[in-house]
Amino acid sequence: MSEVAVIGAGTMGHALALVFALGGHNVCLTDSNKATLERAPALMATALETLAEAGEVSPAFKERGVGQSVRLCATLDETVRGADLVVEAIIETVDAKRTLYEQLVPLMKDDAILASNTSQLDIFPLVPEALKRRTLIAHWYTPPYLVDLVDVVGGPETDPAHVETVRAMLTAMGKAPIVFGKFVPGYVANRIQAAIAAEVYSLLDAGLVTPEEVDLSVVHGLALRLPVVAVLAKADFTGLPLVNMVLTNGSYVPPPEPKHSPTLEGLLAEGRTGVMAGKGFFDWGDEPPEALFRERDRRLLKLKQALRGIPPMLGKES
Repeated sequence: MSEVAVIGAGTMGHALALVFALGGHNVCLTDSNKATLERAPALMATALETLAEAGEVSPAFKERGVGQSVRLCATLDETVRGADLVVEAIIETVDAKRTLYEQLVPLMKDDAILASNTSQLDIFPLVPEALKRRTLIAHWYTPPYLVDLVDVVGGPETDPAHVETVRAMLTAMGKAPIVFGKFVPGYVANRIQAAIAAEVYSLLDAGLVTPEEVDLSVVHGLALRLPVVAVLAKADFTGLPLVNMVLTNGSYVPPPEPKHSPTLEGLLAEGRTGVMAGKGFFDWGDEPPEALFRERDRRLLKLKQALRGIPPMLGKES
């Protein structure tokens, strides 16, 4: 059992606090916004209830709830004091992260590890000299209590032993850490998602398809195969000569990653910001956001449980 500090209690932070609590660790959670911090217990309790319904939580943990493992801490000093692992899950801006890292220097234990959840920033140039050897990235995907992938990468001066410590810790929690030799903006999954998004917005902006046609094409086409043969194994099953032929023919050139989308901007102008507003690309009716997120989680859990009996066909690297 380790003492874990989670800084930032928003969309990812409160969920990460729950993940580490479920993993058997004591957690102290904080946020600079008092309202965000006060909302965290209810959000964690809802997620815990959904997990318990699916049999993903031990009866003992469900009985005592997250309050026994996750404390809300009012100050950064209280949060970080005594922590073995400090998880940074704050806003994705350079200035905010640089300021926080400087504040952490006198507060962290000498042997404590700092792990940033950044999804795209190269945070290593922002880290003070005193923390460089024990700072790394551990990037999670939402919701982290369901999605097991974690991107782990050390900086140029990070002690490899710290990377291994975090990798082993995540593995023991049932997660699937992927350790990168160097920082790659967007890692793998996010870069693939960005390529998909570029294609989708290009199709929508050109008026060639509807949002429903996009999602149904993914559900009934890509989604069925991806858990079993993913991307490169699928290429092997297709046959690399054909794959190479398609690339060589060059009959289709993917669009560049867009800097903006008229379709997306139009929705935002109408206040259609997504599930939290009840409308985005789709109309989500009068259901409260909490109910929609819970239903999403329930369906993801059913899929995750089913896939446990269907391991992916990855073969062996030659």
